[in-house]
Amino acid sequence: MNKSRGRPHGRPETKEHIRAIARELFLSLGYRRTTLRLVAATAGVDVALISYHFGSKRGLFGAAMALLQNPSHLMSDALQGDPAGMPERLIKAVTDLWEDPVQGRPQWELNRMAIQDETVMRVFREYLEREVLERIAEYLGGQDATERAAAVISVIAGLIFTRYLVRLHGAAAPQPRDIQRLHGALVRAALNDPARFGRSSGSRPTRP
Repeated sequence: MNKSRGRPHGRPETKEHIRAIARELFLSLGYRRTTLRLVAATAGVDVALISYHFGSKRGLFGAAMALLQNPSHLMSDALQGDPAGMPERLIKAVTDLWEDPVQGRPQWELNRMAIQDETVMRVFREYLEREVLERIAEYLGGQDATERAAAVISVIAGLIFTRYLVRLHGAAAPQPRDIQRLHGALVRAALNDPARFGRSSGSRPTRP
């Protein structure tokens, strides 16, 4: 059977069908085992059509889980530029997303689902490990990059939980610019302060 070449064309209902299939696969198999080829085969479409509609596996995950703004894309943007400003850029990416009344809502819903449903939590955890933690670790480099990236994510997770999910008064009250300044300093401490984060005193100084 001949297939037409060039940019693939898909109807809106086809895109929604792919998104629904992807969501089922992500929840049943997890993020790592759900490949674009598997989604395409299950949905009965060419894999090029998925790339056309969603761009990448990250984009497909964001659409499948109803994220208007994909966290890994924001992280990628924050990891560009002067390394010295990376901590503040990371926190700004988080606050810009969560403070937005439209784009922040799906983030809240996904986190609520993850807390209540172990299946969603497993997929979300795999996604964060592959698309956020590994990207930060790769950016940092060095033998302890994964440990330092995990410390960074712990700061970000603490901010999201206290300010946006439970809205703890002391965390919810400050303005975003103050949060960016204060938590940017915490991210920098997570990267560079061995005593506070349990690293040996003999560890080498690291950037940023």
